[in-house]
Amino acid sequence: MSIALLYERSENDEAGIKLTAQQLGIDLAFIPFRKIALAISKEGFTAKTKGKDYTSILNSTAVVLNRAQSKNRRLQASYIMEMLGKKTLNTSQVEFTCYSKLRTLLSLWKAGLPIPKTVFVPCDASDFMKNGKEIHNEKDIADLFEAEISLDEGIVIKADAGTHGKMIMLSKNRDELIANIQETKPTIINPIGVVAQELVQKWFYDLRIIVYKEKGKQPVCYNKALARAGFKDFRTNTFLGNLVFEAELPQSVVDLSVKCASTLGKGNDSWIFALDAMTDVKENKQVDDDYLKSQLDLAAEAYAPVQKVKADETRLTDFQAWNGKLEQTFNTYASSDSYQKIKSIIEESIEKNKDALVFHEANSCPEFWENTRLVTGLNVAVPLLKCAQSLIDQ
Repeated sequence: MSIALLYERSENDEAGIKLTAQQLGIDLAFIPFRKIALAISKEGFTAKTKGKDYTSILNSTAVVLNRAQSKNRRLQASYIMEMLGKKTLNTSQVEFTCYSKLRTLLSLWKAGLPIPKTVFVPCDASDFMKNGKEIHNEKDIADLFEAEISLDEGIVIKADAGTHGKMIMLSKNRDELIANIQETKPTIINPIGVVAQELVQKWFYDLRIIVYKEKGKQPVCYNKALARAGFKDFRTNTFLGNLVFEAELPQSVVDLSVKCASTLGKGNDSWIFALDAMTDVKENKQVDDDYLKSQLDLAAEAYAPVQKVKADETRLTDFQAWNGKLEQTFNTYASSDSYQKIKSIIEESIEKNKDALVFHEANSCPEFWENTRLVTGLNVAVPLLKCAQSLIDQ
């Protein structure tokens, strides 16, 4: 029985998993999950694309690595594979929790773990009646938010199932708050209601922390985090042009991250999460912002060659050669003086503010090849594959 990699499109992460499996000598099958027809009947099931029959591959698969990028398809894929008798990483139970920011936060809050203050109002910004009349709820929703979170500090409106910073909006006054609530129409990334959160004064960075568990073993939190940093926006997402740095974690943060991941993975033999966390720095800063911005500008110059390699389409035709160039240019960036200075500032800030850490999201299918692997030294494909291996009955 083998491990199968289920994916929508073969991107860098999937290519990295394939390469890592080869290096580890792991037999890996491949199952596309976009243009595939799953048929179920009293005769059993079949899984076919227009050009290939994957039924026999599925029959010989013990564990499915679920790498579908769409949250909806990933949730559906886990449940389908489990109904076909396959073990999944992560399980549909985990996917269900991580699909929703609110469900994730409720799980952490219930376990007494630190999260930003969060308010959920189930009604939508507008209701449409049978007679065609539109009822506006924006002001009432804004009143409910302001009763719990001070606008002086800022209120963040979030899409419950959003990703890559989509539909995350900062409100600094009443008019902005109402306008942002109006933007939260029911969509696939925000199925119902409105989620608001206090603005955490995280200074200029946030953290992505990897925690995983193999069956029969204790959970492991990797002691280096990916720090996403910059002043491009109050969101420090790399898709908005912010930079990446290594950040070594204090032991207390490692221990807390294990508790968070264990809460989300409770009842499952094996799992892997990328936890997103922020330190509520407020004014507890060790350098001024002008100096920091000057160093970030220098770091951006050093990072430009990395961005150029990332955009090189030869990754599609010769992944290994492209990856070698990527690693070489990133190592040059990481050895730059500005990178080392900012890394030191981030690590000192984490240490000073380690008791002010909050967790705000958990990713069940994290991207890793271009950033996390290069920054932290952890190739997430290794624990992914080892966690899957641990689920195969010997």
